[in-house]
Amino acid sequence: MSITTFSPAVPRNLPHLCSHASFRTLPFPSSPPPMNLLRLKPHPSIFHLLRHRRRPLSLSAAAVRQDTTTYTSAPLVDVSPAAESLFHVTVDVADSPDLAASYTIAGQYLQLRVPDSDKPSFLAIASPPSLAATKGVFEFLVKTVPGSTAELLCGLQKGDVVELTQAMGKGFQIDQISPPENYQSVLIFATGAGISPIRSLIESGFGADKRSDVRLYYGARNLTRMAYQDRFKEWASSGVEIVPVLSQPDQNWTGEQGYVQVEKYITDNYVLCLVLMIEFYLCNSLVKHSFWRIFGVS
Repeated sequence: MSITTFSPAVPRNLPHLCSHASFRTLPFPSSPPPMNLLRLKPHPSIFHLLRHRRRPLSLSAAAVRQDTTTYTSAPLVDVSPAAESLFHVTVDVADSPDLAASYTIAGQYLQLRVPDSDKPSFLAIASPPSLAATKGVFEFLVKTVPGSTAELLCGLQKGDVVELTQAMGKGFQIDQISPPENYQSVLIFATGAGISPIRSLIESGFGADKRSDVRLYYGARNLTRMAYQDRFKEWASSGVEIVPVLSQPDQNWTGEQGYVQVEKYITDNYVLCLVLMIEFYLCNSLVKHSFWRIFGVS
């Protein structure tokens, strides 16, 4: 038996993507054994050569490191609060049809740059691909982090211009949980801004209304930090049961308490996993770490 998360594939060397969406496909068997590394001692004459070639080598390295990524300029339509420390950001891509057309599958992401900063931010696209096709916009849920490009982005206003790359990644591979009658239960886990690609997944549709048990466990510190509450009713009508999980709720909260990433919410459903072939979508690094620990996946 294998337990797999079907999630957008992203490069492993992009840690700053994790604050917006963190993904990985998890094979159940253990990882391959580590490679043995052979240490070679350089010949002394190499150091003499390097001393005299230091400047040319530095220039060559700089040339190799040049960023060849293609960016397209596009104006902001909206920058507004979504929850505490989270912002709705909408970018108008109607005048860039190739950019809009590059987004085809829920779960894809892109790079975004703001004025006066060359450091891009990697953002999962929150809106479904159909919105780009019909209205020519990309919508994002961005967590503002001090000193980051995301913080600069959240400080911009309507009409300001940003730069975007085309959409990247394979997105959520929905065909791996199709047809719905063979995958009746789907559990979805997300915390904080990790809900961003999940919104795209739900609003793109994956046959939730044709499955018997589809649940989204959405974790946050409290309701003031939980985005998209205004969409919960719409998501529920599409067949997705929303289960908010608060780690520090106020005294009036009567729902689930704790952390989505703790064992309770995964192990309570483990027997269902064995019987019904449940597929897990995990969109937060802490959730993934708990999953790996419970099932021995690395």
